[in-house]
Amino acid sequence: MAARWLWLLWLWAGPAAAPPPPDAEVTFVLPAGRRECFYQGAPGNASLEAEYQVIGGAGLDVDFSLESPSGRLLVSERRRSDGAHTVEPTEAGDYKLCFDNSFSTISEKLVFFELIFDSAQEDDEDEEEEEGEEGDGWLQAAQPEDALDVKIEDIKESIETMRSRLERSIQMQTLLRAFEARDRNLQENNLARVNFWSRLNLALLGLVAVLQVALLKGLFQDK
Repeated sequence: MAARWLWLLWLWAGPAAAPPPPDAEVTFVLPAGRRECFYQGAPGNASLEAEYQVIGGAGLDVDFSLESPSGRLLVSERRRSDGAHTVEPTEAGDYKLCFDNSFSTISEKLVFFELIFDSAQEDDEDEEEEEGEEGDGWLQAAQPEDALDVKIEDIKESIETMRSRLERSIQMQTLLRAFEARDRNLQENNLARVNFWSRLNLALLGLVAVLQVALLKGLFQDK
């Protein structure tokens, strides 16, 4: 079994304090009769979304499976062209994503997949508790001239919300590009088939016309 290690995260500060790993986008060729696996490290108590799309190859389908770090099979799909799955909350460790094309003996497949991480829930809860405690103390000691700090915090929160939405928009556009690439490959393959059969039919028509002319010419010469 061929395996590829996709290391995107190094937990140097411990699972609870480490930020979520960056999102990943991978496009690879899956040969006929082969199975490829990728390993992605993930922190505990976070959210992982895995999306894949077969964008090239006959049939546009593969087998897909997703296993947790403890070896539990989370997703198992057969002969699918695309899929999207969310794991929430995640286990700390390496998740195993496998793409299987062993059922195909001739055609290789071009596969695109994307991994999307969200912030760890545990970290968010701890931060909310700390902010709540700090907020209570701040309110007790607040002065009228400190209203500017409140406005700055509101602006920071709005910017962070906008940033997360822009990142999600980028991810959706990437997925749409994968769909567009699959449709374009399918149309190009169909166009190649149409051109081939059109040329073949044209050649047969020309051959039949020549044979008919030769046959008629031979009949008239005999008479």
